Amino acid sequence: MRFHVVTIFPNMFESYFAESIISRAIQSKLISIDTYALRDFTVDKHRRVDGRPYGGGPGMVMWVDPILRCVEKIQKSIEKRSKVKNLKSKVLIIIFNPGGTMFNNKIAKETAKKYTDIIFICGRYEGIDARVKKILKAKEWSIGEYVLTGGELPAMVCMDVISRQVKGVLNDENSLEETRMASHEMYARPEVYEFNKKKYKVPKVLLSGNHKLIDEFRMKKENKIGKIGN
Repeated sequence: MRFHVVTIFPNMFESYFAESIISRAIQSKLISIDTYALRDFTVDKHRRVDGRPYGGGPGMVMWVDPILRCVEKIQKSIEKRSKVKNLKSKVLIIIFNPGGTMFNNKIAKETAKKYTDIIFICGRYEGIDARVKKILKAKEWSIGEYVLTGGELPAMVCMDVISRQVKGVLNDENSLEETRMASHEMYARPEVYEFNKKKYKVPKVLLSGNHKLIDEFRMKKENKIGKIGN
């Protein structure tokens, strides 16, 4: 799985992907993450990538040209790699929008199985010129019903979730929470924790060794959380 990120802030991604599971996956060449500084693809002497929106309104809109030039370069590199290694590549282009398709584990799993390369275009300011989506036939994803200052955080979230679906990224496949009986209420040592003269104990069922009862306990917790969430 190869991720390509179009952004005006490429340094934002360095610290997060230099740690833990994702870092090991990159070192093992199970995934790759390349960032592209959008300002490198503008012909404007001030390296601007945006302008005033037609029809008026606050903020700026990201121009079509720099984005298309950047994506074209990425697509050419993908094609070149495919020819050299005699591989068939399938590319998905994503733009983030609060009104887009809500990203979830199902989408992550399908994406990891279906595509070899994902291009994330990270918008800023008032967003991206709508013609980018039309020209590139990009899909729009959302990670929640709220507005962020840019697409960089959603890109990190999506890359993290999709990477977990790539075989070998998790040393133990049972670590995929969505494939096992899991509860949002988990416990570790000590068995009894005292705080402000009050004792907090691990539920007895979790200490019983009876896996059927433990699964039932966790299922009840999951169902309770699901009802609250709905």
